[in-house]
Amino acid sequence: MGVKKSLPELRKAIDKIDGELLIRFNQRAELAKEVATVKIAAGETSDFYRPDREASVLRGVMESNPGPLKGDDIARLYRELMSSCLALEKPLTVAYLGPAGTFTQEAALKHFGHAVNTLETVTITDIFHQVENGAAHYGVVPVENSTEGVISHTLDTFIKSSLFICGEVELRIHHYLLSTLDKVDDIKIIYSHQQSLGQCRQWLAQHLPGVEIKAVNSNAEAARLASEQANSAAIAGEIAAEIYQLNRLASHIEDESHNTTRFLVIGQQQVPPSGLDKTSIMVSTKNIAGALQSVLAPFAYAGISLNKIESRPSRQETWEYVFFVDIDGHQDDEKVAAVLEELQPNVNLLKVLGSYPKAVI
Repeated sequence: MGVKKSLPELRKAIDKIDGELLIRFNQRAELAKEVATVKIAAGETSDFYRPDREASVLRGVMESNPGPLKGDDIARLYRELMSSCLALEKPLTVAYLGPAGTFTQEAALKHFGHAVNTLETVTITDIFHQVENGAAHYGVVPVENSTEGVISHTLDTFIKSSLFICGEVELRIHHYLLSTLDKVDDIKIIYSHQQSLGQCRQWLAQHLPGVEIKAVNSNAEAARLASEQANSAAIAGEIAAEIYQLNRLASHIEDESHNTTRFLVIGQQQVPPSGLDKTSIMVSTKNIAGALQSVLAPFAYAGISLNKIESRPSRQETWEYVFFVDIDGHQDDEKVAAVLEELQPNVNLLKVLGSYPKAVI
């Protein structure tokens, strides 16, 4: 058995490694700058973000990670490193549903890292518009929650938008009861987004029965109101508590411990295969018996897994619907491409919303 090192020796060893890491980080950053130079010389002038490349790198470091750090922790470290290196090439602007402190902003930072510029918007439609007109390179929009279901506004906006889905983010949602007050007993009114109120329904009924509850546009807006209004509180995330300097009167008050919201990254580019992808399509069927089955059956015959199907009114004709379908695989995969080609003549509309890497962390 080797001789145990003293505390000064351990600290000296850590300092040595920190110095080596610093050199390596900056060497990587210099190479990223050279990549940008090569791309510009080749005529590439758009943003240099590659969702497929990032996903492959993150999966690679997680798979080769020997520990003791967890794979997710390693991936988060690399995400921030890549974010900072990308900012040296060309900083990204990412639109999100504001105000500052929303879960959508948190999802944007989780996916792109903290070296991006975030652009606050008022509505989901605004996020699409900011990306369409070039004010933002990408946008992050909520699409579904594991307990409250689909965000219909996001799906409806895809019907008329020309943007593609470039990625997805899964964010575990933890709700906090926030206030300038020190005691729960003094709360007279609670603000939050309708989705969050639904996710905390049982907790509110048990702990704050009879207290007035008011839905607002976002949790961040709720936190702002709680910071300004006497005897009020908000249900929001931890980032909102920090921004609006509110006390955490209760933590993790969501009714379901595995409460998760899925967000989509939208942009103007189509994403090459990463090796572990998902494809989202929009289909409008003919109004005949068995029309939906005729759409879904070819995927089953080809052995392609369907992850989700949602229907929305087409708003073109009464009782006509558009179906949103998520499948495993990339649209360039041979099996997926063959099924999409088979479907084309048998439906009113078939639109590939995007193929993109599955969420990594």
